[in-house]
Amino acid sequence: MDIRKVKKLIELLEESNISEIEIQEGEESVRISRHPNGTNWQPSEPQGYAPAPYPAPAAAPAPAVGAEPATTDEAPAFQGQAITSPMVGTFYRSPAPGAQAFAEVGSQVKKGETVCIVEAMKMMNQIEAERDGVVEAILVEDGEPVEFDQPLVVIA
Repeated sequence: MDIRKVKKLIELLEESNISEIEIQEGEESVRISRHPNGTNWQPSEPQGYAPAPYPAPAAAPAPAVGAEPATTDEAPAFQGQAITSPMVGTFYRSPAPGAQAFAEVGSQVKKGETVCIVEAMKMMNQIEAERDGVVEAILVEDGEPVEFDQPLVVIA
């Protein structure tokens, strides 16, 4: 969807008294809301319906004073440079389901070569090698969600 169309939708939302708009063009869709995170917006409840209260989150137990942190799940140290995710999304090793992966552990890659994809909002973003080298590790499983700045692939 063209960014100019999105800007025009924002202008239309600001000029009107509606609080949210969602548009779909083919496989692409965009939702724009005046109240992010649901603030100032309450869903209408059917008469006679009382929502169940949410349970309070359990507090994590505080570590004992002077206790050493557990090191059983310590990640192995890598010699190379990690390529990190530029956005929140879903990690994919190949261009399509069942297709050959862009890179495997031990494979040679060149600067600018695609090593994986991060899908965000139905957009496939190719993540490229930042330097020549050998793939030392792939730190994320195919189809797993990733966070911003999360290490994805290590190139030595």
